[in-house]
Amino acid sequence: MEDHEIIDLYWDRDETAIVRTSKKYGSYCHTISYNILNNNEDAEECVNDTWMGAWKSMPPQRPNNLATYLGKITRNLSLNRLKQHMTEKRGGFQTDLALYELEDCIPSSTTVEQIVEGNVLVSSLNRFLYSQPEQKRNIFIRRYWYLYSIRDIAVAYQMSESKIASMLFRMRSELKAHLEKEGISL
Repeated sequence: MEDHEIIDLYWDRDETAIVRTSKKYGSYCHTISYNILNNNEDAEECVNDTWMGAWKSMPPQRPNNLATYLGKITRNLSLNRLKQHMTEKRGGFQTDLALYELEDCIPSSTTVEQIVEGNVLVSSLNRFLYSQPEQKRNIFIRRYWYLYSIRDIAVAYQMSESKIASMLFRMRSELKAHLEKEGISL
């Protein structure tokens, strides 16, 4: 079933929309959630919550890209669940490691001014990513959006872990220079 047909089912308030969504995007959303939570049960709950989130938000939302829309819901739910599970001593979660690696490149969004400038940052980040070769861009996105481990990325691209780590390090340095060139303070 095509995405626009699934979206129409949501708009018609037809409950088969959830079944169709689960069948088409269940594995995709589970992968996103599991990469963040490292727990199948929590990932399954987040995926189920994703279907509920989609049901509640369509209408009025009519996403242009259903996969991205569902991925974003899943990612946000999973990050929220991770925050709930965190204790004072933070463990070896890929989320912490990946976000820590980006810390020097991406400014903190703690001030009102930085929040307002968020769209500028997103546009700049997109320009940077689309200036990269497709493979490098996809590796960067796997690491920092989908939160794959360096080991999993290395296996997927049949490269060594050190090569992936070096590539990501160089890309973070390039990103930092790109943001500074565009006047985004770090």
